[in-house]
Amino acid sequence: MTSSRRVSYFYDPDVGNFHYGSGHPMKPHRLSLTHDLVINYELFKKMEVYRPYHASVHDMCRFHSEDYIKFLQRVTAKNVHEFAGSLSKFSVGEDCPVFPGIFEFCSIYTGASLEGAVKLNQKACDIAINWAGGLHHAKKFEASGFCYVNDIVIAILELLKYHPRVLYIDIDIHHGDGVQEAFYLTDRVMTLSFHKYGNMFFPGTGDMYEAGADDGKFYSLNVPLKDGIDDQGYIQLFKPTVEAVIDRYRPTCIVLQCGADSLALDRLGCFNLNIKGHGECVRFVSSFNIPMLVLGGGGYTIRNVARCWTYETSILVDETVSEKIPSSAGYLEYFGPDYSLCPEMSGSFPNANTRQYLDNIKQTIMDHLKCMTAAPSIQMQEVPPDLLSLELNTEPNPDTRISQEEEDSRIDAANEFYSGDADNDKDTEYLEVL
Repeated sequence: MTSSRRVSYFYDPDVGNFHYGSGHPMKPHRLSLTHDLVINYELFKKMEVYRPYHASVHDMCRFHSEDYIKFLQRVTAKNVHEFAGSLSKFSVGEDCPVFPGIFEFCSIYTGASLEGAVKLNQKACDIAINWAGGLHHAKKFEASGFCYVNDIVIAILELLKYHPRVLYIDIDIHHGDGVQEAFYLTDRVMTLSFHKYGNMFFPGTGDMYEAGADDGKFYSLNVPLKDGIDDQGYIQLFKPTVEAVIDRYRPTCIVLQCGADSLALDRLGCFNLNIKGHGECVRFVSSFNIPMLVLGGGGYTIRNVARCWTYETSILVDETVSEKIPSSAGYLEYFGPDYSLCPEMSGSFPNANTRQYLDNIKQTIMDHLKCMTAAPSIQMQEVPPDLLSLELNTEPNPDTRISQEEEDSRIDAANEFYSGDADNDKDTEYLEVL
């Protein structure tokens, strides 16, 4: 990757203020910690930083059912007793609780992923980063695994307007089941997930032989791993697998989910990856210079999540950063006593992934790839209107004289009727486009 690549970074300052509830392992506050480090390392100077678009009900219903999304919009912590039947219907409860601002939270992280996809489609950037996104378990009709709206699927649907083939790579410790399920029957999206599998580990899917069906047969690829895998074993499997998939599938865009619960010492994890090992996966995928949407995901030891995603931001902008966390960091107390960005982390899980086991996985993957059609082609349709027009935010230069042709084009048709002033009409037009 070269430093000339354009990186767009999405962050809403409200996103870290949501709270799933006392004792719940998912802490949106980790996003505030991450952003604070990104700012204090001055990585923002290497990126275009955006406060993202907020996704609407219509946006979310491009994948999810309307009754499910409208339930999320209506339910609150105060009226939850009125939705007793819907809670079980939509799998909202203990793991996926109703908390204050639940719909707004979903709107923020989904809108950021969606806007990242639009910028990639319009070639306004080469890499788009949304650490708040990556909630890969949500299904069409229900919440799952702390995830309510599957921003990944919605963003990929946007990317498919322009891209014939999208590769989805998932390095979260949990299987990316919601994304796999959404694209299980198509060759337009290839899903590749590296995850813990076995011993009733959530979500219980991701067997190596879940390979897709119908047109999508062989376009789902799963890499099931056992407890305790370390940097060396993971990277030795990750790099040849990703390289072979990219060589065979020839994606025109990549979506990379960087769940940090695959790190050692994660509250819910059982792998032994270090931050630099996790980051090496990001570095390798970015080295192919394919347009890329980079998302967050799981991660439940929040100081390590923030360290990891900050380090990976530095990789994506090709900037070497100090190992010592800046003393100006607003949440410095979280990173003591060493105050190191990439501390050596020794996991407590013995490595159950033998060399023979990993070699068998690699061989099975290579055999699997031989069965699929290389770079499947499609007949591209007329592209629907973009969800977000990036040109809407550009104001004309008042000092530039407009041409007669442009002036004529602004004259209203004689049969056009509208009410309200011009500014309100402009706002209405903007909302309709969104």
